[in-house]
Amino acid sequence: MSAIDERTTTLGLGIGGVLALIGIVAYVLSDFASVTALIPTGFGVLIAILGAVGRDDNRRRTAVYGIGALATLGVLGSLRAVPDLIALASGESVDSVVATLSQGAMIAFCLVLVASVVRDVLDAR
Repeated sequence: MSAIDERTTTLGLGIGGVLALIGIVAYVLSDFASVTALIPTGFGVLIAILGAVGRDDNRRRTAVYGIGALATLGVLGSLRAVPDLIALASGESVDSVVATLSQGAMIAFCLVLVASVVRDVLDAR
């Protein structure tokens, strides 16, 4: 297996920062009502840390697999928002627009990371 380049670790740094920001904004917009709004922040910080660790050639493969695992968990954990996203798109009301959009963004950004990890792993073979 050849070496994995740093595409995914660089993407992990950027998306990790975006996820961290999404969580903080969601927490503020929800009037600090629920700490669970900070879940994207936790995922984002961990993904960004792995992105930074992956800058080292000797740790890159482990970091990329860690990013993939966290991104997969992020997608799976946010899938419950899909019916609410569909309802929002069709003009219906939902319990929390902020939570729904935050989870939708988490799904989208984490899917990008999963795709990047898969591409890197396949390219390295």
